Amino acid sequence: MKRILLTTFAATAAAIGGAAQNHEDMEGCPMHQQHQAAPSQHDQELTHRGNQGMGFDQDKTTHHFILGKDGGAIQVSANSSEDKASIEEIRMHLRHIEHSFRAGDFNIPMFVHDQTPPGVPVMTKLKDQLQYRYEAIANGGRVVISSRNAEAVSAVHDFLRFQITEHKTGDALEVK
Repeated sequence: MKRILLTTFAATAAAIGGAAQNHEDMEGCPMHQQHQAAPSQHDQELTHRGNQGMGFDQDKTTHHFILGKDGGAIQVSANSSEDKASIEEIRMHLRHIEHSFRAGDFNIPMFVHDQTPPGVPVMTKLKDQLQYRYEAIANGGRVVISSRNAEAVSAVHDFLRFQITEHKTGDALEVK
């Protein structure tokens, strides 16, 4: 029995050491950064559904989700100020989002993410406690979401944090 345990222990230790060595070898690979940056199947599907649901090319635009003390904002801009088509599509989409969200309709983010994002059930329930305001900005637009209701603000923050994580925007996950 001791021999089996020692053999199992030695095999496990070798496997762990080999995994650590393999990880170090991978970091030395000249293509390591490119391998790490390759989009996952999930990311590819998100981009595809985003193109369909939002009506503009995700690769030609930049999303930001900003948390504020009374809610936050969804902001999208075209990567090029010369890309007038994307700018107009962004603005049209965000005006539509303003009206849909105000009515408690979150079908587009549910389609894009293939799930109900966190915060949506509460935002739907408290739709009368939330205000939505579309604003045009250089190269795109934003939808500002606000409320005086703490539960609604918390739901907005949950929704925006999910968007930040899913879209990998690098935006702050806490209110600044």
